Amino acid sequence: MKPFRFSTLALAGACLLGSAHAVDLIAIGKLSGSLHDLSGQSAPLENGVAGDLLGGLGSGLAWAGGSTFLAIPDRGPNAVAWNSALDDTASYIPRFHTLDLALTPAASGSLPYTLTPTLTRTTLLYSLAALNYGPRLPAANTPAKWYFSGRSDNFDSTQPSSDTLDARLDPEGIRVARNGKSVYISDEYGPYLYQFDRSTGARGRTIALPANLAVAIKSPMGKLEITSNAAGRVANKGMEGLAITPDGTTLVGFVQSPLIEDGGDGGRANRIVTVSLVNGETHQYVYDNYLADTAKAYNSSELLAINSHEFLVLERDGKGLGDDSKAVVKRLYKIDIAGAHDVSALVGETNLLPWAVPKTLFLDIRAKLNAAGVTDANIPAKIEGAAFGADITVGGVVKHTLYLGNDNDFLATSPAGLANPNQWFVFTFTDADLGGSIFVPQTVAAF
Repeated sequence: MKPFRFSTLALAGACLLGSAHAVDLIAIGKLSGSLHDLSGQSAPLENGVAGDLLGGLGSGLAWAGGSTFLAIPDRGPNAVAWNSALDDTASYIPRFHTLDLALTPAASGSLPYTLTPTLTRTTLLYSLAALNYGPRLPAANTPAKWYFSGRSDNFDSTQPSSDTLDARLDPEGIRVARNGKSVYISDEYGPYLYQFDRSTGARGRTIALPANLAVAIKSPMGKLEITSNAAGRVANKGMEGLAITPDGTTLVGFVQSPLIEDGGDGGRANRIVTVSLVNGETHQYVYDNYLADTAKAYNSSELLAINSHEFLVLERDGKGLGDDSKAVVKRLYKIDIAGAHDVSALVGETNLLPWAVPKTLFLDIRAKLNAAGVTDANIPAKIEGAAFGADITVGGVVKHTLYLGNDNDFLATSPAGLANPNQWFVFTFTDADLGGSIFVPQTVAAF
């Protein structure tokens, strides 16, 4: 199989990466939020939304070689109220989409490249073994395929929180295995890390996470799940970001908000968890999500590997297009866990923050989009997916690409009636722009 490779990159370690201003926005691609996917699940869900609505594509984004990317929606459409006892979730079958994000020089327009997104495949996620459901089994189930469900009550309350046959799944991050045949997906509900067959969507492996991330008492209602537990992940703020080291041996997960015992949502001390795919060994590190210039702590949506110990963290607010407000914070920070203190045995924000990994600003996404004429009201509220793409040559200079995607919450229009499409933003940068740290190329075998 022919491998795809990135060129060697590097990253500076200054407080503000001075060369980051050379990072350029070169293309924006869009797909209407009213389109349908290729799952064949056209029947309406309990909330009246079609089960194949193509939305929320940017919850996770993974490069798979050439112009091929895998995009993952979360647990399905639940932004419109219909049943508060279920957090407005429905029996949406979790899935990932295969996209061709074709980048070509633009004949005209304000940006030098055109990005043309094309949906080529939709892959539903299922288990070969029977799953433990709540009151509603997916209608698509067969004796050989037990589909996961985004509905918040689709778990067996008699089973412990560590139940590996838990049927509910809220996927947030996705990465491709080095062999190109598997994908790793993070789940906020568990939290869990799963390995799925890229071709079929069958789950092949459940990857154990530290017990302190889980809650003892599960509930279909996020608020009750939080108030019923004194420790563990905050409901809907669990394992969010996901990275894979370039050698393919380690998964690195990012818990979206601090654990309940570490301050909970609104706190500063997020946990980063590394998991060896070789022997299952785990480590935990702490990330301080507080920004001094806004005097506020923010949740983080994605993690992207530069090498085995340095990563980009996507930190954002929830403001902008889709929220009918104006974006304020959409940023990528570089972190380094080399030599960082393992905080697995520590509890509480006061004890954790002194061990926070160093962070430096890599890219102010909002500023770059503003400079290209995208107003704060038109920047998607939920920019959540990030992936490096294939190199391109611009004016004889080889440049690296960075793709960012948004989660539009399955809403084709915002509450105010504004078009709210699925979008991707492509940036370029060079080794010189990132001088300092060594970027190790990731190898993904052809699929």
